[in-house]
Amino acid sequence: MHEAKTTLSKLVERAEAGEEIVIARHGTPVVRLVPVQRRNAMAEVRGAWRDQVELAPDFDELPADIADAFGA
Repeated sequence: MHEAKTTLSKLVERAEAGEEIVIARHGTPVVRLVPVQRRNAMAEVRGAWRDQVELAPDFDELPADIADAFGA
């Protein structure tokens, strides 16, 4: 346990690299240090609205009166 306290940053680096670190107290394993599985947030968002939203064919067309107001 003492060694883990003094070398924690190195142990974390090893765990981040994929190594499983077991920390023991008096020779008895008590905890495992493993990397957190990071989820790709964009992968979860991508396609979330698929088949649930439909855009009108003229969605990106600007009405003439609004175009005139912006000088377009």
